[in-house]
Amino acid sequence: HWGIPIAPANVIGRIGGALLGYWLNGRFTFADEHHRMGSKQFARFLLMWLCMTFMSTFLIEVVDRQIGRGWAWLSKPVVELMLGLLGFVLSRYWIYKR
Repeated sequence: HWGIPIAPANVIGRIGGALLGYWLNGRFTFADEHHRMGSKQFARFLLMWLCMTFMSTFLIEVVDRQIGRGWAWLSKPVVELMLGLLGFVLSRYWIYKR
């Protein structure tokens, strides 16, 4: 709605969500004696986030180009839900692991 092309808008939205998500997951969701937040965990998180942002942006951009902006808006929650589930599993067993 602000005239930002779909790919940069997707990346901007994912940056905000990523920073909040990293902190909340490390502080609350996976906070126990087997998980921690540190530079190693942040590096893992950053690698995962970059891969998932690429996948999300690529998929949304393909939908936008192939079948239109309206479908891109509708597919965005589905794409993010699938990536969110994958991100949860990676966070639990790889990112926040000591």
